[in-house]
Amino acid sequence: LYGFYQADSGQIEVDGKPVTINTPNDAIAMGIGMVYQHFMLVENFTVLENVMLGAEGAQLISGSITKARKELKRLEEEYALQVDTDAIIEELPVGLQQRVEILKALYRGAEILILDEPTGVLTPAEADHLFRILEQLKEQGKTIVLITHKLREIMAVTDNVSVMRQGEMVATRKTSETSVEELAELMVGRHVLLRVEKGEAKPGAVKLSVENLTVKDGRGVVMVDNVSFDVRAGEIVGIAGVAGNGQSQMIEAIAGIRRAETGRVLLDGEPIGVTGEADPFMLRKRGMAHVPEDRHHMGLVLQFEENENSILGYHGDAEYVNGPMLDIDGIRSDARDKIEKYDIRPPNCRLK
Repeated sequence: LYGFYQADSGQIEVDGKPVTINTPNDAIAMGIGMVYQHFMLVENFTVLENVMLGAEGAQLISGSITKARKELKRLEEEYALQVDTDAIIEELPVGLQQRVEILKALYRGAEILILDEPTGVLTPAEADHLFRILEQLKEQGKTIVLITHKLREIMAVTDNVSVMRQGEMVATRKTSETSVEELAELMVGRHVLLRVEKGEAKPGAVKLSVENLTVKDGRGVVMVDNVSFDVRAGEIVGIAGVAGNGQSQMIEAIAGIRRAETGRVLLDGEPIGVTGEADPFMLRKRGMAHVPEDRHHMGLVLQFEENENSILGYHGDAEYVNGPMLDIDGIRSDARDKIEKYDIRPPNCRLK
């Protein structure tokens, strides 16, 4: 719909007329705006510079800046999207960065807004504020396509809902005439129990012990202050906190990515040296894996194929090498096995 890919068949209509969308510029010209799950912003530019980028509108940038600043102020007031126009993007929280993405689309004259998983990086309070903005945009006559798998959001903010499963549209409902139970069943293709039924936990011995852990961030600010806890075999321990309250720094220290100031971490009763000696490679060898919160920046090499990403950090293991070279066939076979076993989407692994 936004021109990054071209359809193999079918037709797109805007205002009842068939259109061809070969590029995002085509989509923008037709009044379609896109807000991505992973923001498309230049982090060391200001809000104003990001909104203007690619839509300067004149050869002399000074005149464009004055015009853009005036229009941006109008949009902020009209849609309750207030944000400091001269703030640097990387200094803004994610909720405000998302406002900038919406402002970018509105500045280009978007009448149709597509939002891809817009609450994936937001706190519940930020998500609720986004929904209020969307309601106001709807009242102003904008058309909004909200892509989400979160049932609460569907029921709270949409008028109609269409369900896709494995690439096919399987149902369309008026939101007021459906339920979370029906939508969940349509999404996965079978009856879904919307509560977890489990018996009492039967934890075993302590596998991971954190003792008096203190961690600072890059500015030298204490983010984790004298924290202690144990995790036992056969047990799930949850750590709750709004973003920015130290949980990321704590996990990075335990995983050997960030040095702790003080404290001890024991894995199977043996220390792992979080104040200087620990490293992720050594911890992987000892059976500890780390799944980062930001999969794009820390978890994946986006230019690599799925089978190449699947062995990162384990690429020296015997099952992935053939003498001094990587065993490419073995790596792809292993990836196919994981895709099938864990129902990884999309389910196609390159064969050759």
